[in-house]
Amino acid sequence: MKSAYEIIVRPHITEKSVALSYGDSRRPEAEVVRSYTFVVATTANKLEVKWAIEQIYNTGKKKTEDHIVVDRVTTVSVKGKSRRVGNRPKGKKPDWKKAIVTLAKGQALEDYGV
Repeated sequence: MKSAYEIIVRPHITEKSVALSYGDSRRPEAEVVRSYTFVVATTANKLEVKWAIEQIYNTGKKKTEDHIVVDRVTTVSVKGKSRRVGNRPKGKKPDWKKAIVTLAKGQALEDYGV
């Protein structure tokens, strides 16, 4: 079995993913639903991603009310782009996979990278 750090490669931080991590500002803080985007292993499925996120962010927390609960996981396989530099033959960037992780209402990740 893969470890949680082999499944979750790194956070995928863009302007859109940062906006998703803040949630809807018109709602009260306890009702805000936040989504976070991660680059994951290309062989990882949704259940593995959910398990890995909960393992990484719940280690060291003794109280159960402090635990992170993943509500939904959406995965997207991104195809690598074709690249060519100068007069060299055409190459290709590697394919990768990203996961959009939605947490339960009112929860937030404290060290997402933003």
